Amino acid sequence: MSTRGDNRPQDPGRRRHVYDIIFNADAPAERRFDIVLLVTIALSVVVVMLSSVAAIPARYGRWLIVADWVFTLVFTAEYAVRLWCVRKPLRYALSFYGIVDLLGVIPTYLGLVLAGGRFLSTIRFLRMLRVFRVLHLPSYQREIHTWVMAFKAARKRLTVFLFVVATIVVVLGSLMYVVETAASGFTSIPMSIYWAIVTLTTVGYGDISPASPLGRAIAALIMILGYSIIVVPTGIISVELSRLDASEGGTSDPAPCPACSHKPEAGSRFCSRCGTELSPRP
Repeated sequence: MSTRGDNRPQDPGRRRHVYDIIFNADAPAERRFDIVLLVTIALSVVVVMLSSVAAIPARYGRWLIVADWVFTLVFTAEYAVRLWCVRKPLRYALSFYGIVDLLGVIPTYLGLVLAGGRFLSTIRFLRMLRVFRVLHLPSYQREIHTWVMAFKAARKRLTVFLFVVATIVVVLGSLMYVVETAASGFTSIPMSIYWAIVTLTTVGYGDISPASPLGRAIAALIMILGYSIIVVPTGIISVELSRLDASEGGTSDPAPCPACSHKPEAGSRFCSRCGTELSPRP
């Protein structure tokens, strides 16, 4: 996910200097670059969102298009510079942030051949994930890592759960196709499966509903089943999060600062209020 460390240019010079400014966030210049980048990303997303409001483009459509293209060209140049300054461009391009950076510039160009394609530029907001690194929030980074590890640990049980749910909606959707008629909206098995998914997840759009007594009985069964099933993935993830917290000592609170009694964030070495060095809790 990161290009830091082994992807840094080995030869000292302009490439390494540019790399440090773009990929690091320690020195003042590096932090200023990242802050400007984050503000630019946020403004570009706002422009795309305003472009989707019918009344605004009617008056400021030309300015919004110009602004969108300016942002796109800036991000395109930034992506090209990122590829230039890293030691292994392909490794960065295939990393998580590399793919997100690329997806942030493609939609505007896609809009030239596909109507409405430029509105997908809101995917740029994913780049705001860098804010945790820029603002030096290690505790948040650890939490993100914990969530990722929890999903990885639970992936087999989640896969089994999704397979069971898929089986249920296919079987019950097909059953409703047999029980109900096309007049009730059950015109095909795929449409009936769609209804089963909407009902099982307790969303209930109401665009399709059974009319026969047997169909309504099956619908009631699916609704009750939905309330039982919807808590399963939450429980699976919660168990893994609790296990990771216990294994990493995440359940114990950090000791308060001995000088000012301020409660620091987990993993902090110095008090954020008075700067006193903290002693680790035994």
